[in-house]
Amino acid sequence: MALLTEYLEAHQLVSAEQIAEAAKGQTTDDQVAQKLVDLGSITGVDLAQAIAARANMPFARIKDYPVNRTTIALVPAELCRQNAILPLEQKGNDLTVALADPANIVAVDDVRAFTKMVIHPVVAAKEEILAAINMYLRSDAELHTLSNEIELGHRSDAAPELDKDIQQNAPIVRFVNLLISQAIQDRASDIHIEPCENYLRIRFRIDGVLHEVQRDPTSIQAEILSRIKVMAEMDISERRLPQDGRMTFNAGTEARDIRVASLPTVWGEKLVLRILDSRTTNMSFQELGLSSQNLKAFESAVKRPWGMTLVTGPTGSGKTTTLYASLAIVSGPEVNVITVEDPIEYRMDGINQIQVNAKANLTFATALRSILRADPNILMIGEIRDRETAQIAIEAALTGHLVLSTLHTNDAPSAVTRLIELGIEPFLIASSLECVMAQRLARRLCDECKVAYQPNEDHLKSAGFGSTTKDLEGSFFKPEGCNRCSQTGYRGRLAIQEVMPISEGIEQLILNRQTSTDIMNLAIQEGMVTLRSDGFQKIKAGLTSIEEVLRVVA
Repeated sequence: MALLTEYLEAHQLVSAEQIAEAAKGQTTDDQVAQKLVDLGSITGVDLAQAIAARANMPFARIKDYPVNRTTIALVPAELCRQNAILPLEQKGNDLTVALADPANIVAVDDVRAFTKMVIHPVVAAKEEILAAINMYLRSDAELHTLSNEIELGHRSDAAPELDKDIQQNAPIVRFVNLLISQAIQDRASDIHIEPCENYLRIRFRIDGVLHEVQRDPTSIQAEILSRIKVMAEMDISERRLPQDGRMTFNAGTEARDIRVASLPTVWGEKLVLRILDSRTTNMSFQELGLSSQNLKAFESAVKRPWGMTLVTGPTGSGKTTTLYASLAIVSGPEVNVITVEDPIEYRMDGINQIQVNAKANLTFATALRSILRADPNILMIGEIRDRETAQIAIEAALTGHLVLSTLHTNDAPSAVTRLIELGIEPFLIASSLECVMAQRLARRLCDECKVAYQPNEDHLKSAGFGSTTKDLEGSFFKPEGCNRCSQTGYRGRLAIQEVMPISEGIEQLILNRQTSTDIMNLAIQEGMVTLRSDGFQKIKAGLTSIEEVLRVVA
């Protein structure tokens, strides 16, 4: 049987040089082949096709099979996860099973013995199999079983006293760990654990939209909440006041920081776990989805030696991510970068980050006063909330510092109005403000299942994106749904931006206290692309849908 690397080279999927590079530090041919995937020389699908061809077995894509939870549940989740196998299709007594390693005949025998069926193995990409396992076998099997175990072991209505050294094989520990692991696998940004009158509801926020994943009996509510509080070093005896906590969770080979917030409700405490992805701090402006025009204007502003640049938008619109991407560009060993944040969501090397602490009277304003005595070059303020913070930020921008911060406004021109409402004099705003960017996050269409279509003219008119479809034929896509995107039609998110550089004309309008509408009209005349127009450009590029842009842009 030919070596995998020989097969890949013979079919011109990789070069001899790439194989030599991947072979460094590897001892077997299979390890070299996997290293090629890790290095990006080939895809996991390419490797799976080569494995199938070498073993003379059929190759399959998981997305080509309809989701049938009854079929998937034929094999225990633990067996599937340990061996990277997945039941795909049942026809009578015949069961098609996907596996990543054709040599794993023991796993095939185990499936045959467990199901008492005729097994037809096919080879599929390992990452596709594991993604499907995490998606379809988690809540239907293991979490449900663990929930029942916790309920059976429940002895009283009082909150249990859980210690940090609780046994790691206890059902409650395994339940919480599996829940967080599954949320990370599903790319969830938040886990919502919500007490209701007759049940405990668990939801994941994926790509900005909440999805219900689990309902559990209220009898296990206290144990779940107490376990998470212990992990986040919160007070488990305090159930009447909101609390904040933080923990580090080991997800496979990487650790994830998780921010936990509790909120007392009528049916008990609600917990929200924000899963922080450190990879966000390494994003570039191109990865943020900035168009060439917006990129040029915004990058020019953040590379100035002084002045203030603001990012605006509602909560959850990616403002902090944009600021970190900006810091990654302008920071370096030759400059002193200090941030004031509440809370610090991501830790960055080489950056001096300060956590606001209201109990110790360390507010944005008090921190900024001290920071200006610490010889900074660049300041990042998590949010401008009050007049004192805004005043100090403006003064810092006027005295030779680059200031980056956020505001909660609906569009870029409204940032000027907001600063005036906070009590800042217009002449100070005109002198210090260099650029404002408004931002929203829209869901990105799944590349595997998006479908081209041609909307009718009335649809486009009602959306406000044009009056005719004649020059836009074939440029629209809509979500369809497949296994890869959990049948939603969307996978991942992209940013829609509106960048407004402060020109001399806009400065004059600010000095004259003109309305945000007047500023908006002049900015458009000077070439600013509005949020809606930028969203329409991304629709034409096939990145998102009309409905999704209308969902996030007024």
